[in-house]
Amino acid sequence: MDYIHVGKIVATHGVQGDIIITHALNKKTDLKNIEALFVEESKDSYIPYFIEKAKAKNEEEIICKLEGINSKESAHRFIRKNVWLAENDFAKIADGNTPIALLGYLVINEDEPLSKVEEVIEQPHQLLLRIVLNEKDVFIPIHEETLDKIDRKKQEIHVTLPDGLLDIYLED
Repeated sequence: MDYIHVGKIVATHGVQGDIIITHALNKKTDLKNIEALFVEESKDSYIPYFIEKAKAKNEEEIICKLEGINSKESAHRFIRKNVWLAENDFAKIADGNTPIALLGYLVINEDEPLSKVEEVIEQPHQLLLRIVLNEKDVFIPIHEETLDKIDRKKQEIHVTLPDGLLDIYLED
């Protein structure tokens, strides 16, 4: 199963074990029709937790009650943990125009396919797309000077990268 990183648990809420999740879904959501989310308790370990209830706090935050977490103390251990959704659940609720929707798109530099987007990192004046080339993480900056077009039908991101950018990552 593929997972999409959607946010992070940032705080507890109340005394019943509720948590606050910040997310990058670009819209208010109550996780309707989503049975479970996955908490990364340790690196690359996605533990499913069933959602008892969830409500949108605002466009970036959800207050969520997970099954089996019934006190503020038991919820506290989840603070700063990453939250993931199964790819099919993500597709149900993500705004197609949110940067995170670019996950899985193929990055093409001047007609040369590079790799699929593994992670989207939002920064104040640009996006960084993490791809993997030759088993190395490569960060592709996306802004008006590098982005040529996004083809949502073909799931492709066409870019023109500065000369030498890829060489920095691919040197031994």
